[in-house]
Amino acid sequence: MIDVAALRALRSVAALGTLARAADELGFTASAVSQQIKRLERQLGVPVLAAAGRGVVLTPAGRALVDSAPEVFQALERCAEAAQSVSEGEPRGVLRVVAFSTGIRGLLAPAVARLSTRYPQLRLHITEQDPDQALHSVDAGTADLALVHDADDLPAPLPAALTQRHIHTDIGDLVMNRTHPLADHAHPLTGKDLIGQAWVTSPPGTVCHQWFRRLCADIPEDPDVRHLVDDFATQLSLVAANDVVALIPRLARPPIGDGLVTRALRRQPKREIHAAWRRSAQASPAVHAVLAELGPASTPGQRS
Repeated sequence: MIDVAALRALRSVAALGTLARAADELGFTASAVSQQIKRLERQLGVPVLAAAGRGVVLTPAGRALVDSAPEVFQALERCAEAAQSVSEGEPRGVLRVVAFSTGIRGLLAPAVARLSTRYPQLRLHITEQDPDQALHSVDAGTADLALVHDADDLPAPLPAALTQRHIHTDIGDLVMNRTHPLADHAHPLTGKDLIGQAWVTSPPGTVCHQWFRRLCADIPEDPDVRHLVDDFATQLSLVAANDVVALIPRLARPPIGDGLVTRALRRQPKREIHAAWRRSAQASPAVHAVLAELGPASTPGQRS
């Protein structure tokens, strides 16, 4: 009989390219993963990996095994879900959730207390991951549910074994000192209103910096960026201390205090947020309990 843990280890090695990276994902040492692979080779009687430079590649036998692995894992998950559902369908056990930082802060954290009260036998184990890694973790079986957002209006590619549902639209607003000249504007602000403003913004490579660059495309001069700061609470401290303006997503925004105000933009920056899970876990009471807290099932935008 094939060792399921060893099969999962082989699948991670195939996806990540090295024993060390697979070990990090699975929470083992590289030596332990190597022993799992060797045990699998003894069971099959053929090699499943071959050295390739500093990494490894699948042999034909290994590739055939990895290609068949999703069916094995899905069958096991269906068995587990069936066993759980006969216990009155009550959500229980540990649900492993992976999500980006502001999704944890703005969506998951508020849901944790409600879930703990309603389902005392259910526990969430939350890990911060970027969208691409989060989808890989759910696909590989090292996580059960992912919260992901699109980047620059492009949704992350969804693995075939996963399905997802739209749960939230996050919007960016400007934050400024209450004494700032734009603070009294009642109408949504445009690029023309922002000419000559000084900024604190997130560093290049972040979604918020993409939003900022797109906003500044309407301004006929280079923006006056005074500070590059990744932490939003720190951005707010600089907004409070100086005459700089910040563009901050609502999910990421800490309480702003009495000295600051928010102002909407006419062309609001947006990012769509989805929850993704394995199709084989479609009947999971735990997954459905978390989804119910994050957003109604009728929310538009489901994509399979």
